[in-house]
Amino acid sequence: MALKDTFYLSHGSPTLSIDESIPARKFLQSWKDTVYPHKPTSILIISGHWETAVPTVNSISGRHDTIYDFYGFPKSMYQIKYPAPGSPHLSNRVKQLLTSSSFGPADVDGKRGLDHGAWVPLMLMYPEGDVPVCQLSVQTERDATYHYNMGRALAPLKEEGVLIVGSGSATHNLRALKRETKSNGCAVPWALEFDTWIKEALLEGRYEDVNEYVEKAPHAKMAHPWPDHFYPLHVAVGAAGPDAKAKQIHDSWGLGALSYASYQFTSP
Repeated sequence: MALKDTFYLSHGSPTLSIDESIPARKFLQSWKDTVYPHKPTSILIISGHWETAVPTVNSISGRHDTIYDFYGFPKSMYQIKYPAPGSPHLSNRVKQLLTSSSFGPADVDGKRGLDHGAWVPLMLMYPEGDVPVCQLSVQTERDATYHYNMGRALAPLKEEGVLIVGSGSATHNLRALKRETKSNGCAVPWALEFDTWIKEALLEGRYEDVNEYVEKAPHAKMAHPWPDHFYPLHVAVGAAGPDAKAKQIHDSWGLGALSYASYQFTSP
């Protein structure tokens, strides 16, 4: 079954895994009912929590380990397991597509499980854990256009029933969250301006502007001091294609400056 859609999901805080008061949690729990009823053959998720020098995809023949790559949170969060099956076939396919394009080398990691940028949203979207998953890294020393082109190289996966999901946060400045925790539920001005600019650019199909967000978007470096949580968006957009139509499928805020904005990209 060919798929037309790719997605960018803002996973926000790791507490999304347990906190029923976070609106994005309910959004992800309703995934199969209100957003995407089609069951993919497998999932390729690009997480902002895995940075490598070259594109690297994990290849697990059994069930994934659950990586707790966060500190100081409630004990219950470290007891959650999401042992989704891996897919060596998809891993090899991802490496093949990337190495046969202009990207050059790509690696496979046979040991790494799923970090919380992958398992937290997926446990809410597909709680049965029965869809094979592979995770792909980002390269933070490269730019947004590089990641857009990575998505373009991976676009054939949609014809094979693979759901491509970028997982990050539409705004991600952890230092700002500490100063503005009293603003939970509302957005501070600089974060809202950046988030609005990105939304308008995506909905208007100005993908080149999104690739050049550092130069064109207001408060870009404030919204993303480090690009790790934003580059998964560019992969999702690239995989959808230049003529894809964007739709915002969720919009909420946490801790004053953390946007949970999420998007769907549908190719013609």
